[in-house]
Amino acid sequence: MDSNRFPSGPADEDRGLTREELLARQLHAALAASGHTVAVAESFTAGLLGAALAAAPGASQTFRGGVIAYDTEVKASVLGVERGLLASQGAVHGEVAAQMAQGVRRLMDASYGLATTGVAGPAPQDGQEVGTLFVAVCGPTGTVVDEPDTEGADVREAICQTAVVAALELLRDHVRPSQ
Repeated sequence: MDSNRFPSGPADEDRGLTREELLARQLHAALAASGHTVAVAESFTAGLLGAALAAAPGASQTFRGGVIAYDTEVKASVLGVERGLLASQGAVHGEVAAQMAQGVRRLMDASYGLATTGVAGPAPQDGQEVGTLFVAVCGPTGTVVDEPDTEGADVREAICQTAVVAALELLRDHVRPSQ
């Protein structure tokens, strides 16, 4: 990855920032420079990803908004996730994350849709263990899903934080200049 593609300002401004704060700043700079926007669809992170993006300088130029689809029915009725997929695989599945990202991109008329779905605990859900998570990005070149490793993240906050950082990194890896 060419670090020059993601300017973040003077190094003094970056000191003391968390990984997610730095990524959000870099993403907004890159999105603005390329004329792109982003929207989020979140399940178990319940707004943490959107909050990370909204808190960064430049958010008003590139962040379109988001949908917190905590309930499975909202994933289907608002984001357009296939009901058959939800019935057969449950809400915690890579294809569900992909369809959430696609749905929010379309719904918010954004260049990129970014989604999270997973299990933060305290108990398994839909046959998936605590710590299972999927993040997805949908953009001009297609949709990509990742299943980040949460080994060592055994509490809800750590699992959600892993998902937020993984989603921001996935978006970073797929932001492309306008053609």
